[in-house]
Amino acid sequence: MTFGDIIGHTGQIDLLRRALASDRLGHAYLFYGPEGVGKKLVALSIARALFCSEGGCGVCSVCRKVDHHNHPDLHLLEPDGANIKIEHIRDLQRELALRPLEAERKIALLDRADTLNLAAGNSFLKTLEEPPGSALIILLSAHPERLLPTIRSRCQPLPFRKLSRDDIETALHRRLGLNEVECHVLAALSEGSFHKAFGDERSLYLEERVTIIKAIANLSTLAIGPMLDLAEKLSKEKENLPQLLEIVLAFYRDLFLILHGRPESEIVNIDLMELLETMAHRTGVKTVLYQLAAVLRTIDLLGRNVNRQLALEMMLHDLAA
Repeated sequence: MTFGDIIGHTGQIDLLRRALASDRLGHAYLFYGPEGVGKKLVALSIARALFCSEGGCGVCSVCRKVDHHNHPDLHLLEPDGANIKIEHIRDLQRELALRPLEAERKIALLDRADTLNLAAGNSFLKTLEEPPGSALIILLSAHPERLLPTIRSRCQPLPFRKLSRDDIETALHRRLGLNEVECHVLAALSEGSFHKAFGDERSLYLEERVTIIKAIANLSTLAIGPMLDLAEKLSKEKENLPQLLEIVLAFYRDLFLILHGRPESEIVNIDLMELLETMAHRTGVKTVLYQLAAVLRTIDLLGRNVNRQLALEMMLHDLAA
């Protein structure tokens, strides 16, 4: 993917292109902003522009090596478990101290740089203070406040923001050929994240979403069995549970907006308008606020490592009530 293929971030890309054209790139950058908005894509596009004889054509063998993260002069460092550890930083320092093998300079990308533990951060600080040769270092972070202040101060900061819904809708239609409704739903639920819109969660947002919402809408406190079965099913979806709860939250938010007469363009689940209208006729704002609070409370509880199934059973009971 070249600079021209990246969705949004035109200001950041223009700044970097000018720096590349004038040979005035800094030695260290901090790309910060929400997860999944394209920080890494932009960083890899810089690598292509520097390594490729055509300035990042996107199709040559050099660009393909960058795409597959196997270019010998590109060093991608990611957390091992919860942290980037000091042994990984020492390995990187040894690599950066060597001469480039194919390109004119080496590039180091630290993904989720905010996971550097204290020892690794202090060790890496020496690299930033005395950068080896012509090495380019790019830190990627969704939580820059967690980085050591001394590390932040030695990098040129470049902020990235969430992508607009219109940008994501246009890209989904152009690249994946999705219909208008699918593009609308995906763009709304992705919350400005390129990764969410185009990643493996797509079927979750388009297909499982409808199944889960209809199951919840049909719950009744007079029929405990289906409620317990649904709680058990959701509990087993450990990896996808945060996204599933976002989907449920969005549905009740839609209901709240409909009760306040908001236009359809603000609704996420436009393919479920009939269900939303039916529920709006038999409920009220006070009830929907209670239901929204139940979902938010469950999201908070699950973040505290409570009994997952019990928390979901309580939530579903509140939603049905």
